[in-house]
Amino acid sequence: MSKKIKTIKKSNRQNTRFLHVMMLPAVIFTCIFCYLPMFGLVMAFQDYKGFLGFTGSKFVGLENFIYIFKMPGFLSALRNTVSIAFFKIILSILVPLVLALLLNEVVKHARYKKLVQTVIFIPYFLSWAILGGVIQQILGYNGSINELLKDLGMTPILFLLNNQWFRPIIITTDVWKGMGYNMVVFLAAITNVDIALYEVAKIDGANRWQQLLNITIPGIRSIVILLTILGLGNILNAGFEQILMLYNPVVYSTGDIIDTFVYRLGIEKMEYSYAAAAGLFKSAVSFVFVMITIKLANKFSDYRVF
Repeated sequence: MSKKIKTIKKSNRQNTRFLHVMMLPAVIFTCIFCYLPMFGLVMAFQDYKGFLGFTGSKFVGLENFIYIFKMPGFLSALRNTVSIAFFKIILSILVPLVLALLLNEVVKHARYKKLVQTVIFIPYFLSWAILGGVIQQILGYNGSINELLKDLGMTPILFLLNNQWFRPIIITTDVWKGMGYNMVVFLAAITNVDIALYEVAKIDGANRWQQLLNITIPGIRSIVILLTILGLGNILNAGFEQILMLYNPVVYSTGDIIDTFVYRLGIEKMEYSYAAAAGLFKSAVSFVFVMITIKLANKFSDYRVF
């Protein structure tokens, strides 16, 4: 029996060796750009000096963490990060869900449905370097919206220089960019709902609205719960590339997040130790949230990672 098991294992290794070879570039890329840089986290516990290196810089323990918590901009960036990420998570579930339900219930022509899906999905493939320029052209002082306001005799609005407007713009544009992906996920989940349930409901006299509430939504509830729970793991990822392309010092009070705060400390001011401490704090909190979301996913949607 053991000989047979060994033969099966050997056969499996032979069948999958090409797959492992195909994985090798990705593994090497991950090791070089994700794991090797982790040695630099030692800077968070040092008074790091570039000319002294990791081994020559003075060890200061938790002093860098104490310092960043006393910095006036850090707590503001932390609040902004949580606030922006929270609304992004909620709306990135609700908006695609509503779109998927509308597309499934209202649009019945197959070609037209595919066209609508494609149009909604296109922004997902564009980088923020492109979309940031588009948004600035639309919402800038001399942008198309302000030109329209001028033509109507109204005062132009500094959308990207106004703390009242900046955060809603960040949240709205991010939801617009990514809603196509989750919409396709929800549409795929809807197609898996048993058609026989709709036939039985029609026989019982249920209208389209009743079928939606009692069959469609309960049928995709598990995937909605799963995406919501997994989204909580990104509660401290509020969109570095997006905000970096759109923000400016005027809106730091409402638009600055931990990632942009770390960027300014490390890249612009070259305070590497403080930047590493802030980044490590964010990573530690994110790790806790990820572990919690994995437990919640296991409990509510039977989603298992390990």
